[in-house]
Amino acid sequence: MEVKDQLQRKINLPDVPKRIISLVPSQTELLIDLGLEENLVGVTKFCVHPKYLRKIKTIVGGTKQVKIEKIKVLEPDIILCNKEENTKEMVEELEEIAPVHVSDIVKLEDAFELMLQYGDIFDKEALAETIVSSVEKKIALFQEQIKDKPKKKVAYFIWKKPLMVAGKDTFIDELLKLNKFENVFKESRYPETSFEELKAKNPDLLLLSSEPYPFKEKHKEYFSELNIEIQLVDGEYFSWYGSRLAGAIDYFKKLRS
Repeated sequence: MEVKDQLQRKINLPDVPKRIISLVPSQTELLIDLGLEENLVGVTKFCVHPKYLRKIKTIVGGTKQVKIEKIKVLEPDIILCNKEENTKEMVEELEEIAPVHVSDIVKLEDAFELMLQYGDIFDKEALAETIVSSVEKKIALFQEQIKDKPKKKVAYFIWKKPLMVAGKDTFIDELLKLNKFENVFKESRYPETSFEELKAKNPDLLLLSSEPYPFKEKHKEYFSELNIEIQLVDGEYFSWYGSRLAGAIDYFKKLRS
């Protein structure tokens, strides 16, 4: 069968793929929830959900660098990548081994499209549709619950040295909007910033993410001179776009309560 990935690249698959390598943690978790654990033959060292997975599957590297020879030995039927997480050069090299599907997630609709694409590719259409429907219903209820809450201007931090935030055209920004948070950084995707710029932008709230930089309670002191409200947030719920979205909405309810 011929399918298209989210970059509109054509992929030819002779049959339903049975041996899968996933190079994106969010997508790995989605595959598990689609009942494809047995078909997963290779994952990255960052594929931490479910926790036991790395003990029973072959780790083929990270998201930016992989062990090509290790992947060849696994003889995958398909390799799953992401435009932001993996490099173009990596994708081109992997295509010499097996068909490569590349996701591209900025909006919620992109996340839903990916779930349905996986449902089609791996013959899990009904389950994929159920997951999408469940998340859509949760989102609708959440939006109804917070409709009267005022918007808050926020800065969402992903790194400490240098100070970096999530900006426009990112999935994080999409989920900030879902929470009625207005991102004060709208110029680029992941800009560096400074205390001077933060003072000028004057956000109501600083969100310190648990990933990729592991912000913790002790880091609040670092921002204290700004005299702005600070909150630690779970980065997986703001940046993972697979089936974790269902749990993310429950998390957002508590965050905005």
